[in-house]
Amino acid sequence: MKRLPLATSLQIIARGTANWVTRRPIVVSFEVTDSCTCWCRHCDHGGPRDQSKDLQPADYRRYMAALKPCVVQLSGGEPLLRPDIVEVARSIKGGRRVPYLILVSNWSEMTEEKYLALREAGVNQFSVSLDFPDERHDDFRQLDGLYRHLETIIPRLARLGHDDIVLNTCITSWNVDQVNRAADKAREWGVNISFSAYSPRRINDRRYFIETPRQLEVLRRELDGIKRRMNGTHWIANSCTTLDATRQYFENGGMPNCKSGLRFLVVTSDGALQPCSMQFQRYALEDRARMAREFTATNTCDQCYVSIRSYLDKPFLQLLRENVGAFLGVRS
Repeated sequence: MKRLPLATSLQIIARGTANWVTRRPIVVSFEVTDSCTCWCRHCDHGGPRDQSKDLQPADYRRYMAALKPCVVQLSGGEPLLRPDIVEVARSIKGGRRVPYLILVSNWSEMTEEKYLALREAGVNQFSVSLDFPDERHDDFRQLDGLYRHLETIIPRLARLGHDDIVLNTCITSWNVDQVNRAADKAREWGVNISFSAYSPRRINDRRYFIETPRQLEVLRRELDGIKRRMNGTHWIANSCTTLDATRQYFENGGMPNCKSGLRFLVVTSDGALQPCSMQFQRYALEDRARMAREFTATNTCDQCYVSIRSYLDKPFLQLLRENVGAFLGVRS
């Protein structure tokens, strides 16, 4: 990834530090729609949903004023199904450097026109789901032709030179032996890659969880291979400590001490606050502090190590060094 301008990086650092001290969320994920083009095997969303109660673009300004996150994810469902997604991005960004804005999408609906319009509206990073580096991706996402679309449009947009596309591979028992092949594919397409961990909590199905001795050995081998490739490079977005913690999450069958609802939270498509996308207690925007007291302070869930959490479940100084350092182009 290209490093951000110094002024932008410093503003992100300042906002994140202030939010840590004042107990505001550092990252907010806006689930802008529940509808999706896929029926992914590891996800509880899928297919068309009622969109009549979705927040309107102007509504997001009130959430941004109250929450003041330094990083925002636009997610779903599939956010590109919203015909007004560019206006949503523009409303959240507000013409400012902060927040750092990430669009999380399966890219089934991505076009060059949409990509350029979203960049102009303020999207800093495009996170593209990739479960397999070949047509098996279609089967896992249950959408025919998706991989062929990705292998056409991603390299083409990467050649524009903005260096803002990041493949995200969620590691499951099905694709654990494909981790380095996914990294190869990112390199081939000229983009970046990040790895996250499957959570059985989302669909209550442990078939995709890595837990047998053989699966864990493959995981260790694959992650060791990724770590060897990271030396002096910036196209693999994870830190080594995050990869180590991902392995520990699978080895231990969970990861305790989650700070969802405090360090990060979700805003649902209709405007409720949730601690995360897999905890369904709903709070009004005005009750954010109560969510932290009632949920975060007593939370015992250890059943995920998703991307947002993996970047934030660290001591403050480590968070600055590893994650904010990435904005400055510094590899931990």
